[in-house]
Amino acid sequence: MYSSKISALTTPLFGLLIGLSMLVSPLPEAHAADAERERTLVIGKISKNPKKHYKYLKPIGDYVVERMQDLGIDRVEVLMAKDNRQMINYLKRGKVDWVTETVFSSVELEDKAGAEIILVKHKKGVGQYHSVFFTRKDSGIESLQDLKGRVITFEDEGSTSAFFIPASILLDAGLELVRLESPRDSVDGDEVGYVFGKDEINMSTWVHKGLVNAGAYSNLDWEKGDHNPGSFKNDMKVFYQSESFPRAIEVVRKGLRPEVKQRLISVLLAAKDDENARAAMKAYQKTTQFDPIDDSIQAGIDRARGLKPGVEERLGL
Repeated sequence: MYSSKISALTTPLFGLLIGLSMLVSPLPEAHAADAERERTLVIGKISKNPKKHYKYLKPIGDYVVERMQDLGIDRVEVLMAKDNRQMINYLKRGKVDWVTETVFSSVELEDKAGAEIILVKHKKGVGQYHSVFFTRKDSGIESLQDLKGRVITFEDEGSTSAFFIPASILLDAGLELVRLESPRDSVDGDEVGYVFGKDEINMSTWVHKGLVNAGAYSNLDWEKGDHNPGSFKNDMKVFYQSESFPRAIEVVRKGLRPEVKQRLISVLLAAKDDENARAAMKAYQKTTQFDPIDDSIQAGIDRARGLKPGVEERLGL
């Protein structure tokens, strides 16, 4: 009788101890997941076309991981975010290690997720670019002030070179910008109307046909035949251009192991001289090299930091 009472009393206690041990001891699956994450380098991008960008990212990720075996990194994953907010969340939670983005997105990731900008990428052979304002040669427009009472086309609300940079320039010049729904809309004499053309060829066409008075996009688009055909370009001119900004930036998350970060930097810097990197670099948006962040590049990054929020606030976006 005595022993049965002991058994009855201790059975619930034994069950409780087992339950507590399960709470304080990580499950085998958690151990396995943690171990797998430790050996994985995750590269990410903000993208509305994940399938396309996966093809850009996976080869360069494979190339880098092959050179991290001694650090315990032997696999790569690609993780896309639909917008800056989601990527900030991923970086804060340690879901992504390495991100390639525009300068505007990069400074937002740095400011809001504690990410670190490490390198500039020469996307399609270009490390820096600038915005150009263009018009027809017979428009009579020679300066920014000549845009008063006229209409300019930008690309879309997310474009760096074809919206944020030129819009900030116009605002800083003391011009009042008013959004229009159609290129055929008009504005008051002291205002500058702006309309979104959605893509570069539309913008070039609208300016060339006189539907709008001017346009603004990158100097690369100005030179690109499928964005600005020669027959258009011959009738148009650039009347203003911005300062240069870094075109593409490489970013790593806060808390990435220092040895992994340093290896990533060294591998990418050396890639331009490595024959084995050619295919991966080509897939990575035809990258020709990576540069460290020097004073001039940092100055461009710092200039970009205040432009996007400044334009959004002043235009009520």
